[in-house]
Amino acid sequence: LEKLSSVTPQQYSKNEQYAYWVNLYNAITVNIVLDHYPVKSITKIGGLFSFGPWEQEVITIDGKKLTLNDIEHRILRPIWQDPRTHYVLNCASLGCPNLQPMALTADNTNVLLEQAAYQFINSDKGAYLTTNKLQLSSIYDWFKSDFGTEEELFKHLGHYRPDLSHYKGKLTYEYDWQLNSK
Repeated sequence: LEKLSSVTPQQYSKNEQYAYWVNLYNAITVNIVLDHYPVKSITKIGGLFSFGPWEQEVITIDGKKLTLNDIEHRILRPIWQDPRTHYVLNCASLGCPNLQPMALTADNTNVLLEQAAYQFINSDKGAYLTTNKLQLSSIYDWFKSDFGTEEELFKHLGHYRPDLSHYKGKLTYEYDWQLNSK
């Protein structure tokens, strides 16, 4: 984290900046969990009236103190506007997409975004389909604006999992906040 905090991201290409911010977010998250381990859920980390560490100033970049929410909601989501970002940000919870096996780089970002999207959408925590119901991750509900209308969401899901392209049945959302200690 010390090395990442000494970087001035603006000096790099857009692809390098994206990889930097995703890697920084994930490294901070892992570090926070390790600092508080053992803990049952990342939501238990933080102040008395907080829900997790997302609003805590956790790093200074280019002279600015940032929170995890700043990185996700003020940098990554609005600047890149790519819903696949949700598949590579890890919040250390069982309901979250898996941490990728390697850091993102300018060269591998698109491959890892596609891989992460495919893996999550084809996992039960991403989209669990039974004969009469589809249970999606709450990520799709919390970040509706990133995935678009319900029709656009199902087009997105169907790109990675064709059986979801034209789903019209009952839809529910679920998320497991238990710590993913793997």
